[in-house]
Amino acid sequence: MSVYSKLTDEQLVALLKKGDQYAFAEIYQRYAEGLAGFASSKLFNLDDARDLLHDMFVKLWENREQIVVISNLQSFLFTVIRRRIIDKIRKNITREIYAATMQSSVPAFHDGVDNLLEAKEFEQAIEGALNQLSPRIREIYKLSREDGLSNRLIAGKLDLSEQTVKNQISAAIKHLRKSLKSLTALIIF
Repeated sequence: MSVYSKLTDEQLVALLKKGDQYAFAEIYQRYAEGLAGFASSKLFNLDDARDLLHDMFVKLWENREQIVVISNLQSFLFTVIRRRIIDKIRKNITREIYAATMQSSVPAFHDGVDNLLEAKEFEQAIEGALNQLSPRIREIYKLSREDGLSNRLIAGKLDLSEQTVKNQISAAIKHLRKSLKSLTALIIF
């Protein structure tokens, strides 16, 4: 029995913040199975659940110094994985809508080369829309959506209020929706 298995979650988090790999391993040991089960029940795919879990624990290690656990570690981890599940589902829905739009709009999309070119153009349009945002809003959006950080972690990392982070993310999403809506209209016609 490891000495770490006797530690409380609060003690493990304190050690984790100091870079203790054994504390990190104990946290993983305690919660990974439950988190994977939860994620796979929502995604209906064990591989996707494992990928999300792996990515979450990588980010946990990378951002260990900024971790702020308010209530308890288990709730914190389940909240993080829940947000990642929601993001994964949103991305899948966006991809499905995009694929359906491409298949139903222009016959040339059935050609594989044209399909790849259109997908590349679509990605470039999204990146262009992100680049139209102010550097601060773009940074907050990427920390949230690409790195999977919670509003609380972003606020702590950038020394902002959580409400400011929430407002900036909302502004970014509104801008992207508007940009993608006009892009989709151009693709269809």
